[in-house]
Amino acid sequence: MRFRVAVFLLWLLLPLASAAEDYVPADYVWTTPGKNASESMPCGGHDVGVNVWVEDGDLLLYIARSGWFDENNTLLKAGRWRVRFDKSPFRGPDFRQRLCLDDGAVYVSGGGVSIRLWADVFAPVVFLEIKDGEKFSATVSYESWRYKDRPMTKAEAQQSSWKWTVSSDVRTRADSIQAADGRLVFSHRNRQETVFDYTVRKEHLDSIRGELYNPLGGRCMRGEMRLPGFRFAGTAAGQYAATDFKAWQYRGEDMRRAVVRISFSEDDVSLTPRQSRRRSAKWWHAYWQRSWITSDHPQVKPLLRRYELFRYLLGCNAYGEWPTKFNGGLFTFDPVFTDAAKPFTPDFRQWGGGTMTAQNQRLVYWPMLKSGDTDMMKAQLDTYLRMLPSAVARTRYYWGHGGASFTEQIENFGLPNPAEYGKHPAGSDYGVEHNKWLAYEWDTALEFCMMALCLHEYTGEDISRYEPLVRQCVTFFDEHYQWEARRRGENPLDSAGHLVIWPGSACETYKMARNASSTIAALKAVLRKWGRAPELLARIPDIPLRVIGGDTCIAPALSWERIQNVETPQLYPVFPWRIYGMGRDGLQTARNTYLKDPHAVEMRSAKGWKQDNIQAACLGLTEEAARLLQEKFKAGPYRFPAFWEPGFDWAPDFNRGGSAMIGLEEMLLQETPDGELILFPAWPKEWNVRFSLHATGRRRVVARMENGGYKLEKVSHY
Repeated sequence: MRFRVAVFLLWLLLPLASAAEDYVPADYVWTTPGKNASESMPCGGHDVGVNVWVEDGDLLLYIARSGWFDENNTLLKAGRWRVRFDKSPFRGPDFRQRLCLDDGAVYVSGGGVSIRLWADVFAPVVFLEIKDGEKFSATVSYESWRYKDRPMTKAEAQQSSWKWTVSSDVRTRADSIQAADGRLVFSHRNRQETVFDYTVRKEHLDSIRGELYNPLGGRCMRGEMRLPGFRFAGTAAGQYAATDFKAWQYRGEDMRRAVVRISFSEDDVSLTPRQSRRRSAKWWHAYWQRSWITSDHPQVKPLLRRYELFRYLLGCNAYGEWPTKFNGGLFTFDPVFTDAAKPFTPDFRQWGGGTMTAQNQRLVYWPMLKSGDTDMMKAQLDTYLRMLPSAVARTRYYWGHGGASFTEQIENFGLPNPAEYGKHPAGSDYGVEHNKWLAYEWDTALEFCMMALCLHEYTGEDISRYEPLVRQCVTFFDEHYQWEARRRGENPLDSAGHLVIWPGSACETYKMARNASSTIAALKAVLRKWGRAPELLARIPDIPLRVIGGDTCIAPALSWERIQNVETPQLYPVFPWRIYGMGRDGLQTARNTYLKDPHAVEMRSAKGWKQDNIQAACLGLTEEAARLLQEKFKAGPYRFPAFWEPGFDWAPDFNRGGSAMIGLEEMLLQETPDGELILFPAWPKEWNVRFSLHATGRRRVVARMENGGYKLEKVSHY
């Protein structure tokens, strides 16, 4: 079912909203303590995430900050905190732990004690307020497993950029931890020699080292805990899950109120808990007014709740310098609770800390356009800007032409992951990853170019700072594939004046592909949206087609040598590139591809980063979209329902949450290329629902589906 309304007609018929509706999401509540860190509740703000749980009467916290990359490019946690009350108030029947989404805080109460915990939205600082009607005594401990150097095993090295290339002398270095009454300072300073230097040497880039971006060498991560009224009471040893630790203990006695402040910046020393509480709560309330989706339908309501809870997780890194990681975000926990065969420290996550798998990472950020959270996209886009000089320099060094080569499995310093880069025989092309999965997969950066262009389309924001990224990425394909043709002794363009994109890769699946449809669709979509290089657009070949059972379908490529993964790049022209779809030419061709391509049918799944649910929604396949959405948005196996199992990567799986969000939004609202709205293009008519989402042209759209009928309530500018 779909409902289309011309933009100009909407403007004539509908008044602009005078103010956003006041939407307040329901609290999320537990009435019993947890068993371990996997049963934690998230809390966060700015670029800090906190796992909060009560275990054996103690309140425990893991705190992580975006950008805490050590020498090995592991994304370190700041540590674990433990609050133990002498009177054990959290063991009784009145225990309650509540996440208040509307103010972004976690409340824990029981036995007369009440605790409010939150992270400030505008500064990297966490507050813990403790109150009791009677005097209480408590011990607050900072627990660190990095109190000593820890050798890194080959299996454990998946948390870093070393992966399977790790050598016996690689270790996670000890932190500096300094204690005094009422105060503790913890820090980690990287050595100048890091995995970045190893990568530069391995990839034959020593001669241009000075041109390459290096965020690791000498990097210092620092935090400070202040506990007025507490005295330092010494250290103790212990073990949690699979990891030994050392605890720095602080005693507070005969207190009615206590405030613990954990700060990651020296610029917020004057910020009071009262100021922070008010401004952060105000931001979170406004966050929920940006967009919302509601329903009382028994099948739909729990799906929307998980949409909302996952959106909360994304908001916890609203203003970080570094993007939310696809493999757990800021909320990973001890790996043994995810996989008993991984008895590693809480710093562990599969697929690295500073390594960015772009195919996965993109799914975290696409849903922010329709949800109206576009301010949060900048951390991801700015990361590409920081990496851009290195991508340009390596392109020029390896091949002598212009443009920026961004590989898949790229490091936060802009070079291919050194393990995935592979072993190159002498005389081989050192610019290509010697890796059967990743070789020639260069088009994933184009999705982030497209995000920047869409950012302008949705908000009107000046994106001139991102134009060099767009220009360099499209230039690479133009110049590189003409260079490749000349190297083979061929004409730089084919007889029709088009590039021949070979050797190429259709995702990680169709290898040694010629004119991969995913790459061609990416170049066409970006160049059309950008509109600054018509001569290059004219050189992009047509998307390849083929006939299956008498029906025209999108082909993965003109040709390929092998198939080895479960992606369906033949549907990338549907999403993310939106060349085919509702309100577009060739809709039936795309539907044929979804329904009849044997590989697409065989590999259909709701697991992890699979995007079949999105493509079904974009094609108006309502029954398919609804079925896959329900699978995507099933509650995860951990206590917090938006903590999903690893999928293809790690837990909590942010790929799954992001792809589920995108699919849900596409079922409710789409647009034609000229901005005409399409309401409920893939929404079951029996699922009553009401939404407020964003569209291009700085529009907010409010509409409802009720008892099989639909109504456009409001379109307003913002």
